[in-house]
Amino acid sequence: MEHGFIAWAKQRAMRLPKVKLGIGDDCALIASDGSDWVVTTDSLCEGTHFILDECGPQAVGRKLVGVNLSDLASMAASPVAVFLSLCLPRKSADLIGAEIYEGVCQACEKYNVAIGGGDTNVWDGPLVVHLTAVGTASQAGCWLRSGANPGDKIVVSGRLGGSLLGKHLEFEPRLHLAKALHPLGIVQAATDISDGLGVDLLNMTVASRCGAEVDLDLIPISDAAVERSKTTGHTALEHAIGDGEDFELLMAVDPSRIDLLPKSIDGVPLTVIGTFVSRTGLWSRSKGGVMQMQPRGYVHG
Repeated sequence: MEHGFIAWAKQRAMRLPKVKLGIGDDCALIASDGSDWVVTTDSLCEGTHFILDECGPQAVGRKLVGVNLSDLASMAASPVAVFLSLCLPRKSADLIGAEIYEGVCQACEKYNVAIGGGDTNVWDGPLVVHLTAVGTASQAGCWLRSGANPGDKIVVSGRLGGSLLGKHLEFEPRLHLAKALHPLGIVQAATDISDGLGVDLLNMTVASRCGAEVDLDLIPISDAAVERSKTTGHTALEHAIGDGEDFELLMAVDPSRIDLLPKSIDGVPLTVIGTFVSRTGLWSRSKGGVMQMQPRGYVHG
């Protein structure tokens, strides 16, 4: 339902006044006299994105900030402020609200981000939290999903899969990594891996009107993905491709300047896993040859 609705919403919004970059990327761009404003928004729902009794309200607050800052990182933007809205369950609303706010404050303090305002409501349903994050683009501009070209190398940060074992709650949005890479001028396009490598790579290829060929043997697999594979009936590779909520960067890098790509930044590995190609769709390369790749990932609804 999610992707179909987004496609419909994008078409419907075309009748309205325009911003510099609207629906369809990790963030919107709003033009200004100086640096463009970069704006993103996310909601987290109890039972879908977290289980409150297991993680606690402070972890929810930290995750809420993290997923928004991950979007800003994928555009190579610098965060400025966030706006928090809470829809609290009537029972224990004050206690839960205060704890979530503390988690938000902890994350904002860590990344030097202001809380600009928000809204609070109480209802008889489960906990729903919402955040809008605002940042600024550099003078050199933002990374977009739509900049990949055939021949560009597919690069991912970190190791993928197994986020359900904890990473989906406690992770590092790749702001520092983006800040280090952006001045090199080698990244042509980017997004963050929130829905899963397969789905997010497909989104990049659709936006860039090209395809992608992934070498399955090169995908960096996390220890958590290996651990999950012991009990789920899926391979560690399947978890790395489809679990989602890794919040790593997925990038298209200029092949003529690939030598400038560091092997790692602050201990976070950067791995070439394939190439963007002219034929549309996702393709996987392994010892068995090249075959069509299914865009597995987590779809929210």
